[in-house]
Amino acid sequence: MKVLLVDDEKLQLMRLEGAVKKVLPDAEILSYINPLEAYSQNKDNQIDIAFLDIEMPGLNGVMLAKKLKAINPKINIIFVTAYDNYAREAMKLRASGYVSKPVSETKVKEEVEGLRYPIELKPSKDLQIKCFGNFEVFFDGKPLRFSYSKSKELFAYLVDREGSAININELNAVLWEEDHKSYLRNLIADIQKTLKDVGCQDAFVKSHNGYSIDVDKVECDAYEYKKGNPDAVRMYRGEYMIQYSWPVFETF
Repeated sequence: MKVLLVDDEKLQLMRLEGAVKKVLPDAEILSYINPLEAYSQNKDNQIDIAFLDIEMPGLNGVMLAKKLKAINPKINIIFVTAYDNYAREAMKLRASGYVSKPVSETKVKEEVEGLRYPIELKPSKDLQIKCFGNFEVFFDGKPLRFSYSKSKELFAYLVDREGSAININELNAVLWEEDHKSYLRNLIADIQKTLKDVGCQDAFVKSHNGYSIDVDKVECDAYEYKKGNPDAVRMYRGEYMIQYSWPVFETF
């Protein structure tokens, strides 16, 4: 995550940087006193959050925000100000929020937790799984297509079980009320082929106890949430695999 900080007052900038570091310890923080320099050096950067002082000479915070949003419409702009006279124009820019001076860790934390545009996790593995909202599977950033919709649901159930081996009887009971074990084997074969086609067959495990997901071979927002990854925590909006009736997600 990249966070841009701009304030023409050095002491205020240092205070803001200290608060942001405490709230986002893993973020890459880019601090500037000169707003023109901040723009010129970061116009090609993918900035996730920008904390901008409004009252600055030459290029004020609102003007800088407009330039940054022209590059990245989903950048989260958080204005840092002791004044309210820019509120209407800031609202037009769909800013994420305000931090009033003097800046504090608590104020920064409140705004970061309510970002308008959630920060997407940067994938570290080729196979990415999205559980928040609709369940989706991606390979190298592109949607992975199964031959059957039930194959995708079966895969979702194994993801939900986080590496536990599930036998044929339980899988059948989750997907249908009747006995469809023959068809279920077709779904398993479909999952195996789909993953093999993209070189990710090791993510699907067959054992004497049943079938499971190798959690170390996938990148999953729900798994990252349970590890306490702050980016994943901010992404969760109370929706988990919403196209299916059976999932229940345990939060902190």
